[in-house]
Amino acid sequence: MHGLDRALRFVLPLGILALLATVLLVGWFVQPDRYAQGRSVPQPIPYSHALHAGTLKIPCLHCHSGATRSRMAGVPAVSVCMSCHQVTRTERPAIQLLAELQRTGKVLAWNRVHSLPDHVYFDHRPHAGAGIACQTCHGEIQTLSVVSLRMSMRMGNCLGCHRDPRTALPKESPIRRGPEHCNACHR
Repeated sequence: MHGLDRALRFVLPLGILALLATVLLVGWFVQPDRYAQGRSVPQPIPYSHALHAGTLKIPCLHCHSGATRSRMAGVPAVSVCMSCHQVTRTERPAIQLLAELQRTGKVLAWNRVHSLPDHVYFDHRPHAGAGIACQTCHGEIQTLSVVSLRMSMRMGNCLGCHRDPRTALPKESPIRRGPEHCNACHR
């Protein structure tokens, strides 16, 4: 066998395979912290989902009403908070800050906990519309005093649910699979 033939038959494919493995491993291990499970972010005011969604049983969509109407679930406007806190816990510094923000018309800048890479498109509407509970992706949010990332933000996790969504969907749902083509999530 000629030396060039050996290189083309064995060395070149092995080199390409080694390069591909290196790229994949580096991509896996250098993912930004914002995609790491368990990550929490300090917020401008303390807010307990354990109290509001857990003890008080306020539905997710009361505060995150965008989940059924827009791509982003969004964070509540100060006016949503103040609909209760005009008369409840008004002596607390955080509530006083909310009242001041409402008086001045300023926006409360919450810090994002769940974020996806820029090349990923996610729309809450079809998921909320299909009856998928918020807890499927966000974890048992009603038990958390401090919100943290509960679901892996890797593509395989989303594809797993799209391929077999039965555990996420209501029993009577006619949906058997979610879209798996690239354009469903990458636009």
